[in-house]
Amino acid sequence: MSKLLIPSLDRRGFLSGAAALAAGATLPSGVLAKAPLANSQVPYYYRFMLGQAEITVVSDGPLPLGDPGSSFLGLPKEQVYGLLETNFLPKDNVVLEQNIPIVNFGDRLVMFDTGMGFSKAFGPTTGRLLKSMQEAGIDPASVDAIVCSHAHIDHTGGICSAEGKPNFPNAQIYISQVDHDYWLDDARLGSPFKAFGEHARANLRPVRDRIVFFKDGQEFLPGITAISAPGHSPGHTIFNVSSGGKSFTFLGDLTHHPILLTENPRVEFAYDWDPKQSVQSRVRLLTMLAEQKIPVMSYHFAWPGFGNLAKAGDGFRYYPAPMQMLRG
Repeated sequence: MSKLLIPSLDRRGFLSGAAALAAGATLPSGVLAKAPLANSQVPYYYRFMLGQAEITVVSDGPLPLGDPGSSFLGLPKEQVYGLLETNFLPKDNVVLEQNIPIVNFGDRLVMFDTGMGFSKAFGPTTGRLLKSMQEAGIDPASVDAIVCSHAHIDHTGGICSAEGKPNFPNAQIYISQVDHDYWLDDARLGSPFKAFGEHARANLRPVRDRIVFFKDGQEFLPGITAISAPGHSPGHTIFNVSSGGKSFTFLGDLTHHPILLTENPRVEFAYDWDPKQSVQSRVRLLTMLAEQKIPVMSYHFAWPGFGNLAKAGDGFRYYPAPMQMLRG
């Protein structure tokens, strides 16, 4: 067998040869690999199955909170900034998502929370719910139930239009009576949370005849069970959602951030009604969810907010679930 001879090259010879090759390998005149910028994005929804139910997650749009050192309390600001930088997140502005799951049980359509609606208290990127639903092909009139974790401005804000007309004309509204009564109390109008009280009134009063109150531990709709989680709001509630032997828990505002309030669950949040009670609820319920390995849907985590929790030191680690883009 003949032996293939390869001439040896030193480093200088190799580099000079490569440069000569590159100089001679020019593209034909007029041929350029270029294309116009798309300047567009994919529709803002995502679907997956839960047992026999189909979940469509739609977004009300990103919600920027601004300086994290002013919102996440109990740690020195530089430590808050350091935690964000360590996790490759910007330290000058915390941006939360607004992930709204719409669950199609086959015989009914149930939506959890409704976003900011017409309020622009947190900037122009919110209030996208109806557009996202349109992109997903879901008619607001087909929603049978809206389940509210609490009555804050970014959770009940999309129930009605600025004119007081219900955006979901056939939906019953489910909420904790404690939260309903607290945020519609006249006393809220003279508090630092005045805007929250005004927005709760604008969205809940026009649909008062459709509001149904649930209790802690009650399966108030088939496959949906309320779990009391007070602190962020007086009647804040999370929900277990189940179908065909599968389940997940919708966290509402139990934790707003996967690093600052999940890995560090004893950090306090400036928007909590009772920060100490909020920490107690967060630690207790995240412990339960992690120990029982129950999947979670977070309203404010990065899109689409679905994943799992595991105990990690004194806190918890959130593991985002891979998105399933192909369905057989």
